[in-house]
Amino acid sequence: MSVLLPSDLAFALADTTRLRVLVLLHRARRELCVCELTAALDLVQPKMSRHLKALRDAQILRAQRSGQWVYYRLNPALPLWAVEVLRGFADGAESQAPYRDDLARLKTACGATGCR
Repeated sequence: MSVLLPSDLAFALADTTRLRVLVLLHRARRELCVCELTAALDLVQPKMSRHLKALRDAQILRAQRSGQWVYYRLNPALPLWAVEVLRGFADGAESQAPYRDDLARLKTACGATGCR
Protein backbone atom coordinates (compact mmCIF):
# COMPACT_ATOMS: atom_id res chain seq x y z
CA MET A 1 0.00 0.00 0.00
CA SER A 2 1.30 3.42 -0.87
CA VAL A 3 1.33 6.15 1.74
CA LEU A 4 -1.69 8.45 1.83
CA LEU A 5 -0.54 11.96 1.04
CA PRO A 6 -2.25 15.05 2.44
CA SER A 7 -3.00 16.08 -1.15
CA ASP A 8 -4.88 12.78 -1.70
CA LEU A 9 -7.10 13.41 1.31
CA ALA A 10 -7.58 17.05 0.30
CA PHE A 11 -8.71 15.89 -3.15
CA ALA A 12 -11.26 13.56 -1.55
CA LEU A 13 -12.55 16.24 0.81
CA ALA A 14 -12.79 18.87 -1.95
CA ASP A 15 -15.83 17.17 -3.47
CA THR A 16 -19.08 17.54 -1.54
CA THR A 17 -20.35 14.06 -2.36
CA ARG A 18 -17.10 12.38 -1.34
CA LEU A 19 -17.02 14.44 1.85
CA ARG A 20 -20.60 13.38 2.62
CA VAL A 21 -19.62 9.71 2.12
CA LEU A 22 -16.62 10.07 4.42
CA VAL A 23 -18.58 11.88 7.14
CA LEU A 24 -21.31 9.23 6.96
CA LEU A 25 -18.85 6.33 7.19
CA HIS A 26 -16.98 8.01 10.04
CA ARG A 27 -20.18 8.66 11.99
CA ALA A 28 -21.74 5.25 11.24
CA ARG A 29 -18.71 3.51 12.76
CA ARG A 30 -19.47 0.45 10.64
CA GLU A 31 -19.28 -0.63 7.05
CA LEU A 32 -22.12 0.48 4.79
CA CYS A 33 -23.41 -1.12 1.60
CA VAL A 34 -23.81 0.83 -1.61
CA CYS A 35 -27.59 0.82 -1.25
CA GLU A 36 -27.33 2.39 2.23
CA LEU A 37 -25.00 5.08 0.91
CA THR A 38 -27.17 5.87 -2.12
CA ALA A 39 -30.30 6.04 0.05
CA ALA A 40 -28.66 8.16 2.74
CA LEU A 41 -27.21 10.64 0.25
CA ASP A 42 -30.26 10.45 -2.05
CA LEU A 43 -28.08 9.76 -5.12
CA VAL A 44 -28.31 7.39 -8.05
CA GLN A 45 -26.11 4.30 -7.91
CA PRO A 46 -23.83 5.11 -10.91
CA LYS A 47 -22.90 8.49 -9.41
CA MET A 48 -22.26 6.91 -6.01
CA SER A 49 -20.11 4.17 -7.56
CA ARG A 50 -17.96 6.76 -9.33
CA HIS A 51 -17.25 8.55 -6.05
CA LEU A 52 -16.63 5.30 -4.17
CA LYS A 53 -14.12 4.25 -6.83
CA ALA A 54 -12.23 7.54 -6.43
CA LEU A 55 -12.07 7.01 -2.66
CA ARG A 56 -10.96 3.39 -3.10
CA ASP A 57 -8.31 4.40 -5.63
CA ALA A 58 -6.97 6.94 -3.12
CA GLN A 59 -6.91 4.09 -0.55
CA ILE A 60 -9.19 6.02 1.79
CA LEU A 61 -11.90 3.33 1.62
CA ARG A 62 -11.86 -0.45 1.61
CA ALA A 63 -14.53 -2.54 -0.10
CA GLN A 64 -15.67 -6.08 0.64
CA ARG A 65 -18.09 -8.09 -1.45
CA SER A 66 -20.58 -10.39 0.27
CA GLY A 67 -22.79 -12.12 -2.29
CA GLN A 68 -24.45 -9.42 -4.35
CA TRP A 69 -23.65 -6.68 -1.83
CA VAL A 70 -20.52 -4.53 -1.62
CA TYR A 71 -19.72 -3.00 1.75
CA TYR A 72 -17.48 0.02 2.24
CA ARG A 73 -15.58 1.19 5.29
CA LEU A 74 -12.85 3.64 6.07
CA ASN A 75 -9.47 2.07 5.48
CA PRO A 76 -8.33 0.83 8.91
CA ALA A 77 -4.73 1.54 7.83
CA LEU A 78 -5.36 5.28 7.47
CA PRO A 79 -2.64 7.27 9.21
CA LEU A 80 -3.64 8.90 12.48
CA TRP A 81 -3.39 12.41 11.01
CA ALA A 82 -5.98 11.45 8.34
CA VAL A 83 -8.34 9.95 10.93
CA GLU A 84 -8.06 13.16 12.96
CA VAL A 85 -8.84 15.29 9.89
CA LEU A 86 -11.91 13.16 9.13
CA ARG A 87 -13.02 13.37 12.76
CA GLY A 88 -12.72 17.16 12.64
CA PHE A 89 -14.80 17.37 9.48
CA ALA A 90 -17.42 14.98 10.88
CA ASP A 91 -17.63 16.90 14.17
CA GLY A 92 -18.09 20.18 12.34
CA ALA A 93 -20.50 18.87 9.73
CA GLU A 94 -22.89 16.57 11.60
CA SER A 95 -25.25 19.36 12.71
CA GLN A 96 -25.43 21.00 9.27
CA ALA A 97 -27.39 20.14 6.14
CA PRO A 98 -26.84 18.00 4.11
CA TYR A 99 -24.75 15.94 6.56
CA ARG A 100 -27.39 15.96 9.30
CA ASP A 101 -30.00 14.85 6.75
CA ASP A 102 -27.71 12.08 5.45
CA LEU A 103 -27.33 10.69 8.97
CA ALA A 104 -31.10 10.78 9.51
CA ARG A 105 -31.78 9.00 6.19
CA LEU A 106 -29.19 6.34 7.02
CA LYS A 107 -31.27 5.27 10.01
CA THR A 108 -34.09 4.18 7.67
CA ALA A 109 -32.04 3.16 4.62
CA CYS A 110 -32.19 -0.25 3.04
CA GLY A 111 -34.76 -1.92 5.26
CA ALA A 112 -36.59 -3.60 2.39
CA THR A 113 -33.65 -4.70 0.25
CA GLY A 114 -32.20 -7.18 2.71
CA CYS A 115 -28.58 -6.08 2.49
CA ARG A 116 -28.25 -6.52 6.25
